[in-house]
Amino acid sequence: MPAAFLFEPGTSPLLVSMPHVGTHIPEALAAEMTEAAHGVPDTDWHVDRLYDFLPALGASVLRAVHSRYVIDLNRPPDGESLYPGARNTELCPTSLFDDRPIYQPGRAPDAAAQAERRKIYWQPYHERLAAELAAIKARHGYALLFDAHSIRSHVPRFFEGRLWDINLGTGDGLAASPAIAEAVTAAARGAAGYTSILNGRFKGGYITRHYGRPAERIEALQLELSQVVYMEEEPPFRFREDRAAEIRPALRRILEAMLTAGAAQHREVSAAV
Repeated sequence: MPAAFLFEPGTSPLLVSMPHVGTHIPEALAAEMTEAAHGVPDTDWHVDRLYDFLPALGASVLRAVHSRYVIDLNRPPDGESLYPGARNTELCPTSLFDDRPIYQPGRAPDAAAQAERRKIYWQPYHERLAAELAAIKARHGYALLFDAHSIRSHVPRFFEGRLWDINLGTGDGLAASPAIAEAVTAAARGAAGYTSILNGRFKGGYITRHYGRPAERIEALQLELSQVVYMEEEPPFRFREDRAAEIRPALRRILEAMLTAGAAQHREVSAAV
């Protein structure tokens, strides 16, 4: 069985989480799923390739291995809805973003199966995430968590029309200090040719909301990127290096702004470490 995650240690206060880049589905689970689900179309395609500059920023990187169809690492373990009143996907999703079924009739996971998946796939990822944030905070006096995501530019199930290009989320201000939110928002707005918004349709999922604790010197931010800006959104979901080359500088400036604002926000405690 593949590991539950891949981890690359860094040297800076920044940890980048990529919970939806995984595509692996264990054979036994795949046998219960539909042919449409086998193509894992709702993956955050190529996000790890897009952020190829992370080593230069000294970032630690945590990446999922398994598909979000196995279990969604960015959902609460109890399955509580992140966006009450809006369409959501479950901890163990049962439908694709276009509402086609993930499972063959009668094969969706029951409560016991979901509990097993939490233990095998969800828990190890979050244990590593929490441990790394604690280690970063111990080294630097504070930690910065950036949750990297992407989604198709048009998904009627979740939003009308075309999505903004750069969707920043801080859990409506609860997961990151105002100074950090302002710095990254300014960097995003400076990306010529791209639209951006803070706490719009996507405000940050479980990871951002659960781990972002500014009062405890852990700042968290999610970026949901519209896939049209760096890839082809239809199968085979081809990466477009020409498009990626245009958006990468903006993404890097956003993360650099987060690093700079984080250092300023926590300068005193950082100097004491």
